[in-house]
Amino acid sequence: MRPSAVRLLNILVPVKRTVDYAVKIRVNPDQKGVDLNVKHSMNPFDEIAVEEAVRLREKLKDEVKSIKVVTIGPAKAAETLRTALAMGADAGIHVEVQDAGPAPEPLGVAKALRAVIAREKDGVDLVIMGKQAIDDDAGQTGQMLAGLLDWAQATFASKLVVDPKKKEAEVTREIDGGLEELRCRLPLVVTTDLRLNGPRYASLPNIMKAKKKPIEKLTPADLQVDLTPILETVKVAEPPKRVGGGKVENVDQLIAKLKEAGITPVKS
Repeated sequence: MRPSAVRLLNILVPVKRTVDYAVKIRVNPDQKGVDLNVKHSMNPFDEIAVEEAVRLREKLKDEVKSIKVVTIGPAKAAETLRTALAMGADAGIHVEVQDAGPAPEPLGVAKALRAVIAREKDGVDLVIMGKQAIDDDAGQTGQMLAGLLDWAQATFASKLVVDPKKKEAEVTREIDGGLEELRCRLPLVVTTDLRLNGPRYASLPNIMKAKKKPIEKLTPADLQVDLTPILETVKVAEPPKRVGGGKVENVDQLIAKLKEAGITPVKS
């Protein structure tokens, strides 16, 4: 699964179809999940990943050989692939699963992506993916994929500079209290943070061109992976409603209210 010595970059961008970020989430009556009969779109962090891949091509020109996008999801997930193709990707791969079935978990997705990479004849030099999906907020798939492949990884990237000739990448990542700069050897898995870029809107001509770009359809069986969940969701509940605050006239009233709430001063 290691890429060849050819110094042209092959980039793979996994994308996910999620409930649109602007939709108000409602818990299902059975409290096992959320209502999915709402507007869906590409996971925002994955949009950033697609944008970064396209920007790399614009910067490196012919040194980027291909940009492929891959998604694992029901038939409707093909729309998400078309959006990525309209943004500038060359081709798509759709690993189709049943619409009514449970959503694949991060480890299953990572194993499927590893199998997709193994099928690529020209190899994959760089995987750029969102740091997390906004539906489960797991933030695990990129790290698991890098571990399964035994590749370098750089998570929460806010800046990415790739040198195809040296087969290296310099990544600035966001950490608690500041920034960290890493120099990584390719092949590499990068997960994107919000401040990496601002995704473009696909133009109408590019949307029309995307309809003609190829999408390869696969199944989990084709990849010899089992996407059956190994975790059970016990309960999903809405957060408690916020209680309105109150105003006090002076410090004495504030202290009295705090005491009523059971808050006592701490002796220094």
